[in-house]
Amino acid sequence: MSWETVIGLEVHVQLATRSKMFCACSTGFGAPPNTNVCPVCLGLPGALPVPNREAVRLAVRAAHALGGRVAERSIFARKNYFYPDLPKGYQISQYDAPLSIGGGIGVDTPDRGTVEVSIERLHVEEDAGKSLHDRIPGKTAVDLNRAGVPLAEIVSGPDLRSPAEARAYLVAIKQLLIYAGVSECSMEQGSLRVDANISIRRGGDTGFGTKTEIKNLNSFANVERALEAERIRQEGMVDRGERVAQVTLLFNAATGQVRPMRSKEESHDYRYFPDPDLPPLLLSPEWIEQIRGELPELPAAKRARLVSAYGLTGYDAAVLASERPIADYFEAAARAGAPAKSAANWILGEVMTGYNATGGFAVAPADLADLISLVERGTVSLQAAKKVFGEMAASGGAPAEVAERLGLIQVRDEVALEQWAEAVLAAHPGEVARYRAGEAKLLGFLTGQVMKRSQGKADPKGVQAVLQRKLTT
Repeated sequence: MSWETVIGLEVHVQLATRSKMFCACSTGFGAPPNTNVCPVCLGLPGALPVPNREAVRLAVRAAHALGGRVAERSIFARKNYFYPDLPKGYQISQYDAPLSIGGGIGVDTPDRGTVEVSIERLHVEEDAGKSLHDRIPGKTAVDLNRAGVPLAEIVSGPDLRSPAEARAYLVAIKQLLIYAGVSECSMEQGSLRVDANISIRRGGDTGFGTKTEIKNLNSFANVERALEAERIRQEGMVDRGERVAQVTLLFNAATGQVRPMRSKEESHDYRYFPDPDLPPLLLSPEWIEQIRGELPELPAAKRARLVSAYGLTGYDAAVLASERPIADYFEAAARAGAPAKSAANWILGEVMTGYNATGGFAVAPADLADLISLVERGTVSLQAAKKVFGEMAASGGAPAEVAERLGLIQVRDEVALEQWAEAVLAAHPGEVARYRAGEAKLLGFLTGQVMKRSQGKADPKGVQAVLQRKLTT
């Protein structure tokens, strides 16, 4: 039987505010347990929540980036459930009147090309605390520092058809939100978490099978692994004539398996109702449009512009646009005079290596443009330029000065080139005879020997010209 996988993802993104959603407590990561708390986020009697304006602004910004329709009126609701890390016994979220509905994002998938994944809704909510199972032997501890941290939950449509597509979607969402300045999206720090819904159906069917949900996945790789494990589990059950139950699952990264945690809740299980402590969230059309106007150029538009404006390939444009600082560096180098393709090659090589290691750029884009100019003019060879770049990254300095100091300026003097060429030809009579007998490829070998004898200082083009002249006389 041929089965089709149907996947939808719920992405919980921490909004990049300094204080929590409904109180002034810090959202800083790494504080001692239960220190960033107050009566509001602890749910103490008489404490009243006040919405964080910056959190709302960032959520509206995210909605615009995703092409959603931002509501002028949305409602905060209480989502009721009981768990040790939820001190109030409910979570302030949004239900039937979310901040934004609709939208979508184009995703480059491994099997189906570019797929438009729909966004059903984006709503604002507060985070719960965190249960810690490794601090006290045999016991579970609770850290409430995250309780009340502002989140945007982004719910996709059931448009993904494989675990690999789900991973590609997450990469695209993360890139978009970082570009928009909404969140750092650090899974290591808990500022991006994923719940995945998955079902299977017969190929060609348009209805949906029974879905299960995998909770709290903490890396894109584990999202893909967990969905693959659950897909295999569901297919096996149906092939055996068993019924898939609607359950919530946990993924064990060590074993690569999923296990049921509880029966999956429906919305009515949470007994949503409007929070009586919070009035409706009212946003003016002018303010909503102002936030839209503040958005920077987003990844898809930047990729397209890098291709059209600079003549780059789609691949090069996609890599350069993967992070805003890299794209900005490229354009700064191009404005400083570097040919676009040469700048892209350098950035995708030496520059990216340093950036990935340190998170910054050790060589200014204008200096990179000057170094590329030295190569283009034949003042230094490409290999020598890479040595110059390494020295610039380590110690600074202008490219020409560094090349001079390292003795890497290419020699074009005809007399010097002839002396090196004559020495090589004298040292390799066999290769000279074979070249003259018709083995033209040996010119490359002899050129390499001259470059070696000159310690890389000889101009390769000049060397080849001298060798060809001497080999034909």
